[in-house]
Amino acid sequence: MKGIELARRFYSEYGAPMLEEQFGEYVGVIAVGLVGSGSECFGFDDEISHDHDFEPGFCLFLPDEDVVDRRTAFLLERAYAKLPSEFMGFRRAAYDPVGGNRHGVLRMREFLLEKTGKEDGRLSVADWFSIPEQSLAEVTNGELFRDDLGWFSEIRKSLSYFPEDVRLKKLAGNLLLMGQSGQYNFDRCMRRGERAAAGLALGEFVTSALKCIFLLKKRYMPYYKWSFRALRELGVSNELYDGLEFLLTGDYTDASVVQKKVVVEAICSAVAMDLRTQELSDYAGDVMEGYAYSVNDRIEDGEIRNLHVLFAV
Repeated sequence: MKGIELARRFYSEYGAPMLEEQFGEYVGVIAVGLVGSGSECFGFDDEISHDHDFEPGFCLFLPDEDVVDRRTAFLLERAYAKLPSEFMGFRRAAYDPVGGNRHGVLRMREFLLEKTGKEDGRLSVADWFSIPEQSLAEVTNGELFRDDLGWFSEIRKSLSYFPEDVRLKKLAGNLLLMGQSGQYNFDRCMRRGERAAAGLALGEFVTSALKCIFLLKKRYMPYYKWSFRALRELGVSNELYDGLEFLLTGDYTDASVVQKKVVVEAICSAVAMDLRTQELSDYAGDVMEGYAYSVNDRIEDGEIRNLHVLFAV
């Protein structure tokens, strides 16, 4: 069973009745769901995920203390801790009242501050550039089972993806890195017999290519260990997926090196085609550096456009 379904059922069977019976006057101001860190919040959990931080649980997001005071929050924590210790064959972890839990009672503003650096989730242009992408993924993932006020839902919607100029700046920088690492440095490292350096170059290429693909799909790229899992959900071709995987896992025989160069160019061509389809570039060559500067020229804000092309990577 997926963690988000487990959380939804646990809330429906035990959480919702607890709130209605013990905290009826506050039900309408508490947002409930499963959001944040953990593979289950992305739907990436599997049997291996069950070995840590996997349990029947959900999040109770509280508004400010003038709406739900500290005493009520404390009573909510106690009531949440008293919910059944086992549900559908899964045991709950011991609840820590001093924090550090992924589930249970959380203040909305504290959650947003942790993930975005802003208690209200309202970001400046500088904030959009500085916040780790995985943090933005964690504040907008998962599912809310209830949010009568709608405040948390609206904040999540406003953070759902980068402003366009920020997206283009990040895209331009990663396109340049694709060219530098895959089309240029990999070959030079191999010609010098530096296989370790060549491997690093391919790693940089794959990371930058992944970032470009997510940016083109307008989806946040999650924590690196889930990037390939998330890539499947973007609907990319098997050829593209397998090519990226091959670059990281194949050996370095002479034949494999030749094939790696072919795959690098194929991935660059696929990304370039998507750029042209989205009318983000009028460059017609096959060098990713050309696409990088062409995309950068599409940025409307002059100050952002004139920042170094690698500013956002």
